[in-house]
Amino acid sequence: MDSLAQLLKAAGDELRLAILQVLAQDSYGVLELAQALKVKQSGMSHHLKILAQAGLVVTRREGNSIFYRRSTLAPDDPMTPLKRELFRSIDAAEAPYQEGLKQVWHERSQASRRFFLENADKFKEQQDLIASFEVYRGQITELLDLSPTPSRQCALEVGPGQGEFLPVLSARFEQVIALDNSPQMLAHARQRVEDAQLRNVELVEGDTRYLQNLPESFDCAVVNMVLHHTPSPASLFTDISHSLKQDGVLLVTELCLHDQSWTQDACGDLWLGFDPADLRDWAASSGLQEGQSVYFALRNGFQIQLRQFIKSHNVLSSRS
Repeated sequence: MDSLAQLLKAAGDELRLAILQVLAQDSYGVLELAQALKVKQSGMSHHLKILAQAGLVVTRREGNSIFYRRSTLAPDDPMTPLKRELFRSIDAAEAPYQEGLKQVWHERSQASRRFFLENADKFKEQQDLIASFEVYRGQITELLDLSPTPSRQCALEVGPGQGEFLPVLSARFEQVIALDNSPQMLAHARQRVEDAQLRNVELVEGDTRYLQNLPESFDCAVVNMVLHHTPSPASLFTDISHSLKQDGVLLVTELCLHDQSWTQDACGDLWLGFDPADLRDWAASSGLQEGQSVYFALRNGFQIQLRQFIKSHNVLSSRS
């Protein structure tokens, strides 16, 4: 009865319902939530405590910061059916706080852009402290070759960095779009494209909102070591899914969850890796079905996940 009382108490406040709606996809800190929902920090902390006591939100540490996200529903929790209906009703309601959230995303994006503006020339050296491209080149290339893409017409790489994977994509697809929001990093990628004479590669400055005007355009999308720099990982999955053809494939190379917070200063990381379940859940919410996965550990303590997701009609139908 205590669990039910805590759940009903948590659900009995309009602001707390709004917090749960906001946390459906992304993780946010207390200050970010207070800013987006226009509430004092002390009040936001109070509401988050009540939601946590009811088992509706959980926390994760990112360096010195604590981020909140909505809880994953456990099958053995007797409150799960009630929580599921609560989440479903919340998600179906109007979302009045989008402008506040856009401001939070903008501030995260600007922080990332500033880092790459100041560190583009030495980024590879810093990135190699975690995992150089050579570490996963073979595995991601093999996973690409084994992926059942609809055709080999057009591929997308989000965040090409210095363009190391572009020759691989260029050799396998008729056209390749490389999308990056850092003009400094695009300059490095452009030099590689010119040196390798990759005549079928187009470089585009922008974030994944650019893809909203390109529905069902790509057979394959690749995101190599980018997600931990992304202001809104869930939105990235949604935008890419929108731009993939039916049965198109998304390949993601990413760090698993870790506690090496030095990467935030040294490499501009916004997130300290991700639990594999996070990627699976974001993909499923975007109409992408999980395919093959590869995991391997590095000697420096990091673990890499290579994930394949497929735009499945069955997944889309089940969510409509």
